[in-house]
Amino acid sequence: MSNEFQNMSLQDTTANPAPLGLLGFGMTTVLLNLHNAGFFPLDAMILAMGIFYGGLGQIIVGIMEWKKNNTFAATAFTSYGLFWLTLVALILLPKTGVVPASSPVAMGFYLTCWGLFSAVLFLGTFRLNRALQVVFGSLVVLFFLLAAADFTGNAALKVIAGYEGIFCGLSAIYTGLAQVINEVFEREVAPLGAMK
Repeated sequence: MSNEFQNMSLQDTTANPAPLGLLGFGMTTVLLNLHNAGFFPLDAMILAMGIFYGGLGQIIVGIMEWKKNNTFAATAFTSYGLFWLTLVALILLPKTGVVPASSPVAMGFYLTCWGLFSAVLFLGTFRLNRALQVVFGSLVVLFFLLAAADFTGNAALKVIAGYEGIFCGLSAIYTGLAQVINEVFEREVAPLGAMK
């Protein structure tokens, strides 16, 4: 095999999948937390978003990021896609009568695990940009607020978490759309606070 052939590398010409993942996460998060804040009951709209846009959409993005050799994004998007699918399963499986519903304490531990996972990813954002720091930082707060609400049974904490979650989701929506707009205009129209 010639050296010229060995040194050839394939140029990645695929699109950036991250905006799709951020939007799937952000929009689903906003809708669920509008429920947590008390604006409407948990219904099929939220569950459908959790299965398809927040769930399957982010898993697809995670696979696309894996192909781009982006370990952070592949781990984050795939994991949060699976988070949405497990959350929907936790809501729907007990309705089948096959398994009992999870206790508030069990849900508190579930949310705590996701909060710890998100906290480690938050540390990784300090090598990325300010916008992602806001998304992941507010997500850590959201998971721990929701866990505390389940552990204590404090309904006010769940409402507070709902408003904080709306902020978290909107920050993800902004970050995803900013990436799209900046790419389309080939300059920074919407700042992301890139790290130096």
